[in-house]
Amino acid sequence: MTDMQALLAAEMAKLGNSYKARLPLELGELLALAGQLSGSDADHPVLEELHQRLHKLAGSGGTFGFHSLSEQSQQLELVTKSWINGEVLAYQTMLGGLIEKIAALSLTLSERDTSVAYKQGVMAVKTDVKSRNLLWLADDDEQLGLELQRLLKQFGYEVCLFTRLDQVEAATGSEQPDILIMDVMFAKEGMDATKEMNIRHNFKAFHCPILFISARGDFTVRVRAARLGARGFLVKPLDVPKLVDRIEQIMEAEKKAVYRVLIVDDDETLSTHYRLVLMSAGMEVEVLNQPEKIIERVSTFRPELVLMDLNMPEYTGQEVAIVIRQHEQWIGLPIIYLSAEADVDQQIKAMGKGADDFLIKPISDTRLVAAVTVRAARARQLSDLMSKDSLTGLLKHSGIKEAVEFELARAQRNGFSLCVVMIDIDHFKKVNDTYGHAEGDCVIMAVAHLLKQRLRKSDIVGRYGGEEFVAVLPECDAITAQQIMNDLRESFSALRFHHQSVDFGCTLSAGLVCNKQYPEASAGKLLVAADEAMYMAKQGGRNRVCVA
Repeated sequence: MTDMQALLAAEMAKLGNSYKARLPLELGELLALAGQLSGSDADHPVLEELHQRLHKLAGSGGTFGFHSLSEQSQQLELVTKSWINGEVLAYQTMLGGLIEKIAALSLTLSERDTSVAYKQGVMAVKTDVKSRNLLWLADDDEQLGLELQRLLKQFGYEVCLFTRLDQVEAATGSEQPDILIMDVMFAKEGMDATKEMNIRHNFKAFHCPILFISARGDFTVRVRAARLGARGFLVKPLDVPKLVDRIEQIMEAEKKAVYRVLIVDDDETLSTHYRLVLMSAGMEVEVLNQPEKIIERVSTFRPELVLMDLNMPEYTGQEVAIVIRQHEQWIGLPIIYLSAEADVDQQIKAMGKGADDFLIKPISDTRLVAAVTVRAARARQLSDLMSKDSLTGLLKHSGIKEAVEFELARAQRNGFSLCVVMIDIDHFKKVNDTYGHAEGDCVIMAVAHLLKQRLRKSDIVGRYGGEEFVAVLPECDAITAQQIMNDLRESFSALRFHHQSVDFGCTLSAGLVCNKQYPEASAGKLLVAADEAMYMAKQGGRNRVCVA
């Protein structure tokens, strides 16, 4: 367990003990509320408060190990709800039984399940180790292997080539690549890799993403690859840009990018517990206990998923969801209700008003993390398909402009430096005219992959135009940004591209602007300044970085 996990576990245990310590007072107040009921029409406000507090107990008790408390509170919640809705006439005759059952809730406090949550919620979080971009390529066609090795190196990957299956097996004992690209058939050895890897001990103990390539792609061989956990299967002749795209997708998935989750719940103790559970699973989480501030918080935090209680004192989850959907930019934001509501008809009704799913309290920490992870991952995947350029995987023109606006507003609020960089491939028209558009696409993709590999996770990159790119570097000063871009420029100029029998290289020019030098500038003006600085780099001889 890491120091951070230990800290989160301690916080969760402390929260649980605090919850337990408050329960006698909470149950005493419930009993006092029930004692105010007279069986008349004047009882309605008291019944409403009683129902709300029982609803909270039903949702929170099991989370902190008090399962009997949750179950009995839920039964009493349904009773008070039926009284509020007028479904039971002359309920004054039943008041004595209600008071007795509320008094009996205190007997459940000795039945706590101490194996719950605090241990369960602290998930193992993968340490963020920077990828070396090391690929192992295994193919017994040495000529093809060498050509693939050369092409993949152009995209900034370190590639180790193997031409025999036993060479790969021997190497597994000493190191592990970021991805293993494995041919299916090794004709010279008379072996099928999808069969051999399933029976050889070294391969069975080898944990690495595998991408299979093959001259045949029938169902049977694909199933054998799937049984080995293959992350992709490409059929020869290989489309190298597609191969690089698939490699990049696998690497992005392995990085376990942090999901941003917003919890909207008036129960501060329970929402804090959920926050700690999701943080322990590596997510970035914020809590909102005031639903009326939802649009402001969504706009500043930009969650990828909203986890929202259905029943809150002044506003229902349905009402808040509808308000979110009234804003065009948040129509696709996933909203999941998390509620102790047991009525299936009410769950279905709630789902029809702005939400995407319904989870029932109490929910185990493991299930909560799994549910949020699956839905956030799917939402991110769909968002990427809509917002990212198909060739490069970078943000489209509108997306990167929006990112500049968002990051500038955040930098201004927090007093941070922000650098915006405009990047252009020198003499790109000549590349297209001389070597063709397919080779031009390879050059564009090489720039995109270098930007993704060399910049920080917090940096944002987009394809601004045909051969133009924009990089947004939050919390970065002009001197540091210039060093980063010069390193990238030099790396790109060292790449060699190959067309038929001709080798050629390309260079980049970049213009850089820092908001500290333009404190009053809008996002649009920063982009204009970066563009003008890039033009200066072009005029100054190209293959350089100029600062506005």
